[in-house]
Amino acid sequence: MKRVVFLAGVGAGYLLGTPSGRRQLAKFKVWAGDVWQDPRVQEYVQEYEGKATDFAKQQGAALWEKAVDTATGAKAGSTTKYGTPEESGPLMDADDANPGQR
Repeated sequence: MKRVVFLAGVGAGYLLGTPSGRRQLAKFKVWAGDVWQDPRVQEYVQEYEGKATDFAKQQGAALWEKAVDTATGAKAGSTTKYGTPEESGPLMDADDANPGQR
């Protein structure tokens, strides 16, 4: 793991810190722009963008229903399940959650 981080740092230092590295980075930017503008790539982008939109709409509806159900349940049973804060006792603080650490 340390070796990968070191090599990534060396690569970034080369690309950003040397004139030849900056030229290589500029070439890569041009190549990446050309690939992105390729009609075949844009077909895939549009296809998956549509799929992602449909998925988000489906999940959004499901999440909305769960949120409404949870809120309704919490509203209806808030005093019967846990009682008032005075009845249930104090909340746990950080010292209670991590005993022995200060």
